Amino acid sequence: MAKDPAFGPCLEGLEAHSGIPALAGRGLASGDAPSCPRGSSHLRGPPVWQHPFLNVFRHFKVGEWKRSTKEGDVAAVTDKTLKCTVYRIRGSVSAGNYIQLPKTSTQSLGLTGRYLYVLFRPLPARHFVIHLDVATEDSQVVRVSFSNLFKEFKSTATWLQFPFICEAGLSVKELPAVAPSGARWTCLQLDLRDILLVFLNRRYGHLKGVKLCASLLVKSLYASDLCFDPAVTVAEAQRAKLPVTPVPREMAFPVPKGESWYDHYVHIRFPSDSSKASPELVQKSRSPPEAGFLGRMLQVPAHPVAFSDPFQDSVPSPVQMLGPMASRQAPSVPRPLPEVSLFCERLEVPSVNGLSDRSQERSAGAEVTDKHAAGNGVHVSAPKPTMVAMALEDVAVHEPSSRKHNRQEVALDKDLFRQKSFLPDPILRLKAVIGFGGHSTKWALWTRDGAAVVYPCHAVIVVLHVHTREQRCFLGHTDKVSALALDGSGVLLASAQARPPSMLRLWDFQTGECLSLFRSPAHALCSLSFSNSGALLCGVGKDRHGRTVVMAWGTAQVGRGGEAVLLAKTHTGVDIQAFEVAFFDETRMASCGQGSVRLWRLRGGELRSCPVDLGEHRVLELTDLAFGWAQDGHTLYVCGRSGHVLEIDHQLLAVRYARRLLPTRTPGGPLSQKQTFSSGPGISISSLSVSQAVCAMGSEDGYLRLWPLDFSSVLLEAEHEGPVTSVCVSRDGLRVLSTTSSGHLGFLDIPSQEYSVLVRSHTAPVLALATQGSRGQLATVSQDHTVRVWDLATLQQLYDLRSPEEAPCTVAFHPTRPALFCGFSSGAVRSFSLEAAEALAGHRCHRGPVTGLAASPDGSLLFSSCSSGTLAQYHCASTPCRVLRVAADMVCRDAHPTPNALAVSADSRLLAFVGPSKYVVTVMNAASLEELLRIDVSALDLASSRLDSAVAVCFGPGPPGHLLVSTSSNMVMVLDTTSGHVVRELPCVPPVACPSLALSRDARFLLMATDRAIKVWDYPTQACPSCQVYIGHSEPVRAVAFTPDQQQLLSVGDAIFLWDILGPPESSPPGSAGDSPGAPPTCEASPDARQLEDTVSGANGLPRPQVPEPSPASPLRLGVCAGPLKGDDGAFSLSDEEGPSEESHSPEGLHQASSLPMLVKEASGAGAGVWGSPGGPWDLSMGPHPHSWSSAWSIREAQVHPSARPDCYRHFLARYKTSPLAKSASVSSAGVERLLLKAVVGYNGNGRANVVWKPDTGFFAYTCGGLVVVEDLHSGAQQHWLGHPEEISTLALSHNAQVLASASGCSGTSSHCHIRIWNVPGGSCQHLISYHSTAVQALAFSPDDELLVTLGDYRDSTLALWSMATYELLASTHLPEPVHSVAFNPRDAGELACVGQGAITFWLVQQRGTNVSLQVRREPIPEEVGAGELTSLCYGATPLLYCGSNAGQVCVWDTSASRCFLVWDADDGEIGVLLCSGARLVSGSNTRRLRLWAVGAVPELRCKGSRARSSSVFMERELTLDGAVVSAVFHDSMDMGVVGTTAGTLWYISWAEGASTRLISGHRSKVNEVVFSPSTSHWATCSDDGSVRVWSLASTELLIQFQVLNQSCLCLAWSPPSCGRPEQQQVAAGYSDGTLRVFSISRIAVEFKMHPHRAALTAVAYSADGQTILSGDKDGLVAVSRPRTGMTFRVLSDHQGALIATIQSTNKEHGDFGAEGVDLWLAASSDQRISIWAADWPRGHCELVDWLSSPSPTLTEVPSHPPPCLVAFCPWDGALLVCAGLGVHPEVVFYSLHQKQVVERIPLPFFAVSLSLSPEAHLMAIGFAERVLRLVDCESGAVWDVAGHDDVVQLCRFAPSARLLFSVAHSDILVWEVTGHRALEGVLSSGPPFG
Repeated sequence: MAKDPAFGPCLEGLEAHSGIPALAGRGLASGDAPSCPRGSSHLRGPPVWQHPFLNVFRHFKVGEWKRSTKEGDVAAVTDKTLKCTVYRIRGSVSAGNYIQLPKTSTQSLGLTGRYLYVLFRPLPARHFVIHLDVATEDSQVVRVSFSNLFKEFKSTATWLQFPFICEAGLSVKELPAVAPSGARWTCLQLDLRDILLVFLNRRYGHLKGVKLCASLLVKSLYASDLCFDPAVTVAEAQRAKLPVTPVPREMAFPVPKGESWYDHYVHIRFPSDSSKASPELVQKSRSPPEAGFLGRMLQVPAHPVAFSDPFQDSVPSPVQMLGPMASRQAPSVPRPLPEVSLFCERLEVPSVNGLSDRSQERSAGAEVTDKHAAGNGVHVSAPKPTMVAMALEDVAVHEPSSRKHNRQEVALDKDLFRQKSFLPDPILRLKAVIGFGGHSTKWALWTRDGAAVVYPCHAVIVVLHVHTREQRCFLGHTDKVSALALDGSGVLLASAQARPPSMLRLWDFQTGECLSLFRSPAHALCSLSFSNSGALLCGVGKDRHGRTVVMAWGTAQVGRGGEAVLLAKTHTGVDIQAFEVAFFDETRMASCGQGSVRLWRLRGGELRSCPVDLGEHRVLELTDLAFGWAQDGHTLYVCGRSGHVLEIDHQLLAVRYARRLLPTRTPGGPLSQKQTFSSGPGISISSLSVSQAVCAMGSEDGYLRLWPLDFSSVLLEAEHEGPVTSVCVSRDGLRVLSTTSSGHLGFLDIPSQEYSVLVRSHTAPVLALATQGSRGQLATVSQDHTVRVWDLATLQQLYDLRSPEEAPCTVAFHPTRPALFCGFSSGAVRSFSLEAAEALAGHRCHRGPVTGLAASPDGSLLFSSCSSGTLAQYHCASTPCRVLRVAADMVCRDAHPTPNALAVSADSRLLAFVGPSKYVVTVMNAASLEELLRIDVSALDLASSRLDSAVAVCFGPGPPGHLLVSTSSNMVMVLDTTSGHVVRELPCVPPVACPSLALSRDARFLLMATDRAIKVWDYPTQACPSCQVYIGHSEPVRAVAFTPDQQQLLSVGDAIFLWDILGPPESSPPGSAGDSPGAPPTCEASPDARQLEDTVSGANGLPRPQVPEPSPASPLRLGVCAGPLKGDDGAFSLSDEEGPSEESHSPEGLHQASSLPMLVKEASGAGAGVWGSPGGPWDLSMGPHPHSWSSAWSIREAQVHPSARPDCYRHFLARYKTSPLAKSASVSSAGVERLLLKAVVGYNGNGRANVVWKPDTGFFAYTCGGLVVVEDLHSGAQQHWLGHPEEISTLALSHNAQVLASASGCSGTSSHCHIRIWNVPGGSCQHLISYHSTAVQALAFSPDDELLVTLGDYRDSTLALWSMATYELLASTHLPEPVHSVAFNPRDAGELACVGQGAITFWLVQQRGTNVSLQVRREPIPEEVGAGELTSLCYGATPLLYCGSNAGQVCVWDTSASRCFLVWDADDGEIGVLLCSGARLVSGSNTRRLRLWAVGAVPELRCKGSRARSSSVFMERELTLDGAVVSAVFHDSMDMGVVGTTAGTLWYISWAEGASTRLISGHRSKVNEVVFSPSTSHWATCSDDGSVRVWSLASTELLIQFQVLNQSCLCLAWSPPSCGRPEQQQVAAGYSDGTLRVFSISRIAVEFKMHPHRAALTAVAYSADGQTILSGDKDGLVAVSRPRTGMTFRVLSDHQGALIATIQSTNKEHGDFGAEGVDLWLAASSDQRISIWAADWPRGHCELVDWLSSPSPTLTEVPSHPPPCLVAFCPWDGALLVCAGLGVHPEVVFYSLHQKQVVERIPLPFFAVSLSLSPEAHLMAIGFAERVLRLVDCESGAVWDVAGHDDVVQLCRFAPSARLLFSVAHSDILVWEVTGHRALEGVLSSGPPFG
């Protein structure tokens, strides 16, 4: 073989050929049909050899089978009727018996005739199929099929299926599937031009192929441009001088003399309107009197039937064809064809015998013929298809005036066939799509100028302009786009769709026009690459055998009248993951894949390749490649999943450099880089892109990194939420585009170092939607377990609510409040506040998935339904939402969630739903749930043999009261809500029923979801309304809706589509909702209503939280909530807790209350004064001087509207809890302490300023849940101060370090927050004070420690001043707006400052005797500051005050002059912490950055005033931590300090070393399991945050952490000692995605990963010998796996349907309990069933020993949810099981496996949620949801209860030594020492528990 110098000495020979498809006429004799060239028009006429007609069978010599093919039972026979040879095609399978022309599908007939005549006869009692492959002008091939197999019309962009009905007088539902015995010879005349024009809106090019399938007889096929009349011969036409084109002699059927042609044969012309398509053909095609259209009788029945023959007196019923009339409709043809509609009543025209009579009716008959163009009474009805590229023709609809088939005699007037046009056409335009990916998230490209990005969204290609965010959509693909490529000049765009056969489209990128459409030789294409000039397109895919195929097309002539030409195609056995054409040479390409890099070259019509010698890297899995620049020319960069980056010399075919990306520790940095998403030491690189200066890499650890081309160091990196799937550097090298597997698309701007998120999307189909009018928001629910809220104006995501454990099903907005309701698969219905971004309440009224959710338009009621048939009614006018009624067996059972399952009328009076069965629709009074109407849908169509069922319901907008119901028979029925009568009917057409429908507010448009398309109806037109159909979705449309402003509409399915309505706005019809005086506020809010809304919410409009980019904060986790939040009076309550509201609830009253000053009374009874002035609540200036002080005082009963949660992370956000606080629990005896709290693991990252440290005395304290933890930083010893019932929000330490103040939220037993005053030296609580109602935001001591100021949060909005001498409340005041922080002036005990929204407030404490008053002045933030809110403050050198803002600025105030004189940008995010001492300032923000500033020059800048510049302030140090900074305390020198973050970590900061050291670290999410090593030296935990942490048991220090991102670790097990040597200890962890990972403790690595479950893995255990792992999942399956092989060898489904809560394994003697094996194990499920098994795993033996089950507790006993089923083997008696939650009463039972009965019961005060048994003593620990931990002595029966938990005690675990007991409440881990039991005396004597 000759060497190719470009590829080296060795060139691998591959199977290669030119791959050029056979053109039409190849292998044919001269004169055969060539292919129709692109751009040719059917109006130019056929070639000469096809004129005037062509006998297709004769021309292609069908009998010789050289240019045609036959398959199966095909034979030439003689027909007695025609007296000639015909072909018989028969067989039971149509696809296996056929005649095909031409021989292969790569050839083409090239027939350009407009009409195709098929002369055939269906065989009796058989099916037949006729396939026509028709090419359009733009070279798209469309298959047109006719068959009596088809029951209804179906349509896609490439396939039309028409039903052929061979019998008259039957409805569609009763049509026979086979031809009748008397089937006659038929002349089927097909107008190919009009078929494409009417049904696909495309222009006809030529006929490419024909396939005639069994069972039929066929004489021949004829193609012509002439419209023949088969019933008239040439002689007859000449003799009678008829203005028709007679049939040629060889096409004519023989007719006996004196008889009519129609007595023996059938003529079908389809479409029937074709005679009007072209005016010049009317005279030619008009039928003579003998063949006139229906003669004197036309029957249009109420039901779709084939029309009977006009000559009923003499002609039998002919065989007729009924087109796609699945419902009552027929097509109208778009211009230039006339618009046609059929009657709504059955018409009957008298028939008169005789030819003369027929001649007298010539004019009427001719008119009808012009309209319908059907001969001999045969009518073909073809409605508009379901999917077309744009708006299609109008559709005429049959609408019976009544259900009875009455006949009415009417005259045939041409005006009756006319209807009003549905204009404009099209009436919709796709404006934008919310979504990204679909088939893959790796395709996103920059345009040439870098101004826009191109990416696929399922079947749509989107061009998004990055600055304006405007979209341009390319429509045409019928399946998901699998690959994209854009040429270097930005002229051609290539795209391929996923599903085989893969179709390619070439687009004019500037205009969006599809230039070429062709089929790929590959079965599925996965990659495309253009050459730089655009003349060459390469693709990679798989053939039908799974082999990799590489193709190259020439595209130079595309757009110039030519087509893409396949230049070469070759198969290869190597794996190809990426393929790229070199930008410097179009003939050279490169590919990479598993263990291979190959260089390709196109030469001589062949593709050849040569491998690169990878050496030791040949085992790598390579993922992407890119050509780049090098000093000596060009080079090739290749990356892989192992983290390798190879630089390859493409000339020498060798690796030049090999580098590897490893997760190393940053030198001098406090944190390690983010862990990889995949196992293995290297960071998996998924994509790379190279410019002249940098290389961009995207990796599976979620990072986008920029490197110089020498890869010396990282230049920039951006963290994403999920693995990065692709990167693309813009042509100018200034921007990098990145995509993630989580559906995010964004770009990094290199000069500004800013990352912008362009697109966020659901990663699974969207199930439902809801819109909110006043705020212009859209909420969507998806199968990806998320609920997302979008801004309709910007299409940007506002909120993301995730629920990993349960799937959201339905969603609804509250019409007037910023609240969202969501129904879940678990049956829960929850409400969320969009202002506070928190859950408000949850209800579990349903036992099955929630199928429907609807709020009344007036906002007073909410309704939900579930699959078990339950209907629930809620009162939602106020917060929280509460249940009013629950009714069982009301709605249809086993229904699927649909957006239109429930419907509420516009006046909020009526409720409609499908139920109690699917055949019935019920209408109720919405308020009382009194049944008003029950409509049996199945009985509406008496003529149908199949029962109709209802699918969706929708109310009309106003009177008259109409209810729209879609049915399973593809109909939409309009019912009268008073009588239940059918008003009208509309057909849906597609094979599936309409799952969602919506009617516009003005009743102009009816919107339907029809499979993968949407249909818009002209609703006001009563007689034969028109509709238009739009495609674009690649999956079925789940829901449709109009936007609140009625200017756009939405459709959701695979993605979210936003359509513009192009029609002119119309006024609301009389009596509609728009004119109704009682119109709901959702239609149009009045000014008063808007004022009411603004006043109640506390702001003009909903504050929208910023979406962090590129890695937003954790979304709101949906927790199980049994009811409204405890102590939360809601964001919208209008009165205070302590007394009734006296203010008006009218809009005017609210507006007045918010603007007038409040007259309030001081708490101590001193003085009098006012807050504010008539200018507004913040206009506090009382005198002429702006700095004057005004007195302010308040009482608790003052009425203030609660504010919305500020967009400020500085505010404390308590963890949501559903656990009640125990009101009656016994307390441990002081003399005998059985449980001593020894240690607490964790820090409360939810708190704010909850760390205090006094370096001089060494006092250090922080909070963990409801505990104050005092820790010695040197020894690690802890003290614990208990007393708070709830989570502690903040701490404050007095200046002399003698007093500590702590505050917690209010609990269910108290209406006020607890503020405890602690004596630091003694560690005791001195006093308990309370005043604030919701939460305490901040505490501060005065400099002399005599005063304490407490600040309530945004809901409380109060400030209180306390005396530390008497603990009395000195003064308090209500704040009109939320205040974020407060501080005393360190040099003046009588002055303090507050910061909040728009201003800084200075307070002066004035004391006259025993009376204390507060004077206040407010200074607005200067405009030059540019910040809306000040969020933090601290005093500096006199008289300076530093304030941080939510925009990241620090502003400096001169308190003596009350002015701001200096501002600088200190951070990119909100500054929540500021500390100043001397010349140093520390700032901490929500960007995780902690910065040290040198501010020594600031006092001098004060003298410059407005001329001060921030250049004198510079940053000394910066550290990045693991979360937002919430607490900080530093030494006076500011050299060292302690900082707390939201990640639950406390860091020791040393500015001198520039380092951070982890002091305290806990889980930030719920802890799910605690396990211990057999050696009792270590213990491990797992959490919802996806981490597995290994701790030292002696010191409780964190030793190892294994992190899996985007997953929750739900269960954990430590390998037993029999598993191997101690150094081979392992931990098995189960995750929410069903994976099981085994970690090696000694090697600190992942041993292996398995995927034994499809659902979340909830329980895991090792067998007694450690050689087997048992795991259970959420669906109730138990898998048995071997860790050595990683194989799952058994799955048990006995508990299927209920979550596996517990799996435990222990030893037993062989033969015990009558079973083999030495392993005894159990599994318990959430449905209170327990199974006990004996196993011999080495032999694969496992048998059931016992089975326990018990009824669940009643709902009255357990209001929230059933208790878990807890079970464990008794450690001191192996034959006993200890169980809790098995009965209807709270108790623990001991069950004997020998006796098979319960032997002991221990009653409990509450149901247990956790259980643990001591391995040494007869002790049992039980945790309750009431936050109590109980220790039970099983011998004596003594019990001890301990407090200290602030949430459900979800876990309690004894350590193997029995000396320690671990309890867990959410993320807080408490370690208790067990004392005082005789069985532990020997154990305790060995030494203290902590060494």
